Amino acid sequence: MSGRFATLAFEREVAAPAETLWHAWTAPAARAVWAAPSPSVTVDFLEADTRVGGREVSLCKVEGRPDIRCECGWLALQPPLRGVNCEVISTAGAPRSAALVTADIAGTDQLSRLAVTVQLSALAPDLDAAEMAADYRDGFGAGLDNLAGAAERTMLLQRVIRAPRSIVWGAWMNPETLPQWWGPDGFSCRTKRIDLRTDGEWVFDMIAPDGTVFPNHHRYGEVRPEERFAYTLLWGENGPKHADAWASFEDRGGATEVTLGMIFSTAAEFQTAKGFGAIELGQQTLGKLERFINAR
Repeated sequence: MSGRFATLAFEREVAAPAETLWHAWTAPAARAVWAAPSPSVTVDFLEADTRVGGREVSLCKVEGRPDIRCECGWLALQPPLRGVNCEVISTAGAPRSAALVTADIAGTDQLSRLAVTVQLSALAPDLDAAEMAADYRDGFGAGLDNLAGAAERTMLLQRVIRAPRSIVWGAWMNPETLPQWWGPDGFSCRTKRIDLRTDGEWVFDMIAPDGTVFPNHHRYGEVRPEERFAYTLLWGENGPKHADAWASFEDRGGATEVTLGMIFSTAAEFQTAKGFGAIELGQQTLGKLERFINAR
């Protein structure tokens, strides 16, 4: 460590597959869940584009203090092994520090390891390396603790569908077609309200083969056509939240890789969902989407 520069290293072991940890680290909806280092801090994401050359802009807010702006640029993405980004921290329009952040992920289908190196440079004349490093060590370290916890209660479902991305997106984000295929085999949907736009919602009942009714409420966040959308899952209309979720759509040579991620509100809810077969039921849902598309 010198007067203007510092290097920090962080390591975390995470009880989740490397692929799941990768998506928790990079997916904008997931980053919004774990980014705040403590409950007293609010992080508002103004922009998020997780592609090489894309950027992420957020405001870190603490009552009684000036907002801290973080502008992140993605330099390299090698899923699920390595991500590199640069970030500039500023307050009141004045840059305070810059950092090069390298995240390396390794592991198995049960346990993964995250190693993060942060190379810091002070930009403000009144900021020295010791102060800068201490701030990063506390804030960044707490964020990584949150990340590990979020990844460990994340359910990740993926499927490659042999259809162009525009077709897959159109079957999903269309209020006429979504209720026709959503849900596991044998389930049907009864819609009360549906608006699949940013800040929209879908209030509906899922009806099991035996007639059991499961009230649902999805509240939609950012919707980027043919790329991704985020939403919150509630137990019934305006009921308690049980998960933050997102879906992304990647072109795979004319086919489409769909990724559906869900970060459950608690570890107990995640374990309960796994216990009743949510992974298998979710794959059935994606299978119904594929059959719906192929039948058209």
